[in-house]
Amino acid sequence: MEIKIKRSHSEEVQTYNVELENVTLLTVLNHIKTKIDSTLTYAHGCRSGVCGSCAVRVNGREQLMCEYKPSEGDTVEPLRNSRVIRDLVVDSSSIERFDRAGLTWREKAKEDTVSAEEMGRIERQSDCILCTSCFSACPVYTVNPDFIGPFALTRVWRYVNDPREENSDAKIAAIQINGIWDCTLCGECVPVCPSGIAPKQDIEMLRMKSAMMGYQDPNGAIAFGGGLDFGGVSF
Repeated sequence: MEIKIKRSHSEEVQTYNVELENVTLLTVLNHIKTKIDSTLTYAHGCRSGVCGSCAVRVNGREQLMCEYKPSEGDTVEPLRNSRVIRDLVVDSSSIERFDRAGLTWREKAKEDTVSAEEMGRIERQSDCILCTSCFSACPVYTVNPDFIGPFALTRVWRYVNDPREENSDAKIAAIQINGIWDCTLCGECVPVCPSGIAPKQDIEMLRMKSAMMGYQDPNGAIAFGGGLDFGGVSF
């Protein structure tokens, strides 16, 4: 089987031939690393689709190496929208930066008893493994590198929707700039999530929540001269 891998030292694609079938991409890369080319660099951890550290792009789509089974001629590249450290390893420090911007943690928690139904509302968002596949798939970063991003906004919705969180208003306020209104709702983040999370849907819910609290799309306000008040005309 022929596998193509983008190498960072040359910015070119290098082709490897391996005699392996019906195995994961991680197994193929481990074989290349130990048997063919010891300079190949990539990251992995749990080997069971939980840690998210082995995310890469295969034929232009984000995949976890420990779950994806490659085919003849596949091209493997590092994730987009992150600085490449070497070969398939990227700098993931953006996770911390965007999490800080979105206040994606519990701050003031109530001690009230929470029902199973209430916990079910945030169960899916809690499954995020921070693989940054949605970050890589998002086209917004080509025009706004400060966009808080789909994975962080999903985490914001998880805490805003948590009945124990007392400081949800501050979290909504934190995502008005470089946040929910910058998303194009293209949906590219949805099919690449290995945990089945739909960040687009979560962002739509955050927009609805924001509107209920009196916020509006600042881009729309700018288009109308700074506000959406049509009540007066001056000459």
